[in-house]
Amino acid sequence: MANTKSAIKRIRTSEKRRLRNRAIRSSVRTAIKKFERALGQVEREESEALLRYALRKLDKAVTKGVLHRNTAARKKSRLQRRFNQYIQTVESA
Repeated sequence: MANTKSAIKRIRTSEKRRLRNRAIRSSVRTAIKKFERALGQVEREESEALLRYALRKLDKAVTKGVLHRNTAARKKSRLQRRFNQYIQTVESA
């Protein structure tokens, strides 16, 4: 157990940050899952809106320091690629 004032404060602040980071990370994952679920089931406009929402969540997680910018860029690239492939298959069919 911590026995200095500064160590006690560090425990408190790290717990606050952990909870905040967990909430942000969870909202990013939820946005990505909603987009992936909607990809084959809803209209193009709605899935495009969900893609934009997921990309915005990823960008916000980067600015808050929850995700590394390269991690977010990789995830964004993969989501965009999946959307583009889906659009191509729908338009070619």
